[in-house]
Amino acid sequence: MTGPILPGAVVGVLGGGQLGRMFTLAARRMGYRVDVFAPEDSTPAGQIAFREIRAPYDDLEAVERFARGVEVVTFEFENVPSATVETAARHAPVRPAGSLLHTTQNRLREKGALGVHGVPVAAYAEVNGVEDVASAAAEVGFPAVLKTASWGYDGKGQRRVADEAELRAAVGELDGETAVLEAFVPFVAELSVVGARGLAGDVALYEPVLNRHVNHILDVTLCPAPVPRPVRDAAQELARRVLERFEVVGVLCVEMFLLEDDSLLVNELAPRPHNSGHITIDAHPVCQFEQQVRAVCGLPLGSPRRHAPAAAMVNLLGDLWERGTPNWAAALRDPLAHLHLYAKSGPRPGRKMGHLAVTADTLEDAEARALAARRALLTTPEEAAWTGR
Repeated sequence: MTGPILPGAVVGVLGGGQLGRMFTLAARRMGYRVDVFAPEDSTPAGQIAFREIRAPYDDLEAVERFARGVEVVTFEFENVPSATVETAARHAPVRPAGSLLHTTQNRLREKGALGVHGVPVAAYAEVNGVEDVASAAAEVGFPAVLKTASWGYDGKGQRRVADEAELRAAVGELDGETAVLEAFVPFVAELSVVGARGLAGDVALYEPVLNRHVNHILDVTLCPAPVPRPVRDAAQELARRVLERFEVVGVLCVEMFLLEDDSLLVNELAPRPHNSGHITIDAHPVCQFEQQVRAVCGLPLGSPRRHAPAAAMVNLLGDLWERGTPNWAAALRDPLAHLHLYAKSGPRPGRKMGHLAVTADTLEDAEARALAARRALLTTPEEAAWTGR
């Protein structure tokens, strides 16, 4: 174990999106400089970084130059090629390690690794072509969900199938791409736990939050998750097991399904800050992005305890811009609403442009205020004045 990387040092981030932006904000507040490596110019993270390096991830010479100029490298999304991470690791420590990234980039590797460590997952089978359809169907049953093994997020590369005929048709459309067939899980809620693990093995776990999705994209997060205490404890224990068994150094989110009998199945791992963890910016003394800075730099972790009684977060997608610029003033007339925009180049349907968070005395009030603030974005100034907002 090396010593801590202290403020004043340069931290490198692979990826320039909103997660990198919020990481950069946390790092700069703590006195670090941040270099961002991304294939685009003027990325959300690059706009506020010390330096933005634009190059494709497969430009390994550029990756080498980037890594030589920083003291540690982290990443803000999973879809970074293994060769990029391996090249960077020859010049600076990469945290979390590239081996974890390699595991979580592929659903089959991820589920296999979780099984080895005794973490419960839904029944699944590997599918490499139509010749595997019958055996996969017999093993998993129906209904089921066919997912590409690699490069999927926000529901991309997924398709629900009701019988063997639908499965055969869906597999035929993959052109030989490896997929995983998962049993459909009749869950009653989707939970996630964000946690951090430091160089010394210390672990900080945020409490579980409840997530609601629309079109496979996170829509609403409620904190704390309104589930029984034994469920919250079990969810945190699963997250701790993953962080420790995978020897994570950094931040990781464990997404879970809560079943009717209060048991839990792990759905996916995200080895970086997570959309559902954005609530920690306003509801906790140390947010997930500061935890990432602390963990990858070898500093003590901060407190994950909530300082607000309750909080809710709603995503702001590009769809909100269809009528023109959203009515920010109307939304912010609620004095408890916190607006976070990601400074992306332009809105489009389904694109995450920002989020609104509300802290309040009760979960019901926090959720109602957050949803009302988002609805207010769609009002014109005249409508807002007429409705009294």
